Amino acid sequence: MRLKNILIVVDDIEKSRRFYHDLFGLDMVLDNDGNMILTEGLVLQDKKIWKKFLEKDIIAESNACELYFEERDLEAFVQKLEKLYPSIKYVNRLMTHSWGQKVIRFYDPDGNLIEVGTPMERSEKH
Repeated sequence: MRLKNILIVVDDIEKSRRFYHDLFGLDMVLDNDGNMILTEGLVLQDKKIWKKFLEKDIIAESNACELYFEERDLEAFVQKLEKLYPSIKYVNRLMTHSWGQKVIRFYDPDGNLIEVGTPMERSEKH
């Protein structure tokens, strides 16, 4: 078994599609009227459809999970973020962890938490 997709709930699919394309280069794979699949397995789900399906409230900025991206030139990414989305809400601005990784955390327009960090060297055993 393998994980196929990650679904996030959004108010305006087209606005969110542009956001994820502008910042992360994700493109639309399939638009299924209220459910849009982007490259890298990210699915945008219309909030009205999701709420009706679940019959539960949707809580923005719940901080229960995050989307994590890696970017080698994090300073250039931050400049692009500030230029394209100047009113973005930050959790933490660009910082460096004690282990040397640079990260930034912010919310997408719908309150989904995003972290972008510099790649970490992985010591994988084969």
